[in-house]
Amino acid sequence: MMALHGLGRYLAAALAGRFASEGVGIALVLLALERTGDAAYGAFVLTAWLAPHVLAAPAAGALAGRVRRPRLLHVGSLAGFAAAVAALGVLTGRAPTPVVLAVAVAGGCCGPMVTGGMSSLLAGLVPAGPRLDRAYAWDASTYNAAAVTAPGIVSLVAATGSAAPGMVLLAGAGALGAVLAATLPYAAPRTGPGRSGGAGLGAGLAALWRVPELRAITGATTVAFAGIGALTTVAVLFATRLGSPGAGGLLMTAFALGALCGSLGLARLSRTRAFDPGRLARWSLAATGLALAGAAAAPALPVAAAAFALAGLCDGPLLTATLRIRAGYAPERVRAQVFTLGAGLKLTAASAGAALVGVAAQAPPRLLLLAVAVLQLLAAVLHLSVRPGYAAVRSEPGGEVPPELGPVRGPLEGGERGRVRGGVEDGVVDLS
Repeated sequence: MMALHGLGRYLAAALAGRFASEGVGIALVLLALERTGDAAYGAFVLTAWLAPHVLAAPAAGALAGRVRRPRLLHVGSLAGFAAAVAALGVLTGRAPTPVVLAVAVAGGCCGPMVTGGMSSLLAGLVPAGPRLDRAYAWDASTYNAAAVTAPGIVSLVAATGSAAPGMVLLAGAGALGAVLAATLPYAAPRTGPGRSGGAGLGAGLAALWRVPELRAITGATTVAFAGIGALTTVAVLFATRLGSPGAGGLLMTAFALGALCGSLGLARLSRTRAFDPGRLARWSLAATGLALAGAAAAPALPVAAAAFALAGLCDGPLLTATLRIRAGYAPERVRAQVFTLGAGLKLTAASAGAALVGVAAQAPPRLLLLAVAVLQLLAAVLHLSVRPGYAAVRSEPGGEVPPELGPVRGPLEGGERGRVRGGVEDGVVDLS
């Protein structure tokens, strides 16, 4: 009961923090445009906000593995995130540009702990097994719910007069997340040989490369998110091609609502059956690609919206599968790094995809949408080709991990540890 109660507070904290994270981009652009009339200024501030998400991810993950008081780190990150949003609401368009950019960079440095860093807490809140599977599905739903609601609410608030109240709302959501995070139970740092100093900055990256399941899901989601990052712009261009210039937002809302339904549906199904997260990820990627390819052939907006909703429905379970694989295969000492690095790499790929579609914006919209679909299919093929053979790891109830292999989890069978055959270096087991 205590774990489930803690899960409820965690989900509320995660939803509040991610609501702020999902809304801040559009709020910053709208506020900058309102106060300066210069869209480029808003783009510079947004870039300053986003860039540290990638650069700070390894340091944030390493710090999470080393810090003696994890509560202080997580609560402080959410509070710093909220404070930066509030400060930008006051300073944007009014203070000297270097000051505004510095505040944006500081707030962006807190971003990895608001997204992937929060997810790394779940394994300590919920017992391993079906409950943890459902917990990751619910956690994925907080991302999708925030993606659905935050941009729309911020835009609605801005339409009533000013984007500044939207920034206040987002700052309040971040502060609420910090308050709720302060009430969560945090596991005490584990001690033992080789753990007293925590993992180095490169250990998380080494785990992503050396553990085949982590390598497979990280490579696949990075490729897929290059397409997802381009999808917003492509949706606007495609809606214009269909004769509805303002309906790009409708297509993306349909996608986001579909993703929310997909993650919530998986959470319910997880009550009665277990899912192989690797297979789920591949099917999710392939089905999303096929649905988007169908959307590219849509003759009218209603058909395209239905296809986008179907694509989102197929995409929703991908995040759940990704979180479950990271939790199950990341060595315990670098779990936080694996979560923050994974989120940072996806954001980098999404940013690159958005930039590339900007360069190729003159291409036929149907071709661009088909390219996004192909990236999802390529990601599924990549995961299939990189995934390890399951003979390398077998789960045995009550099985012990040889001490020399360190704190490594086996495959995702009830969260049980498995016997591992392979090499080990710097606390990371090579299962290949």
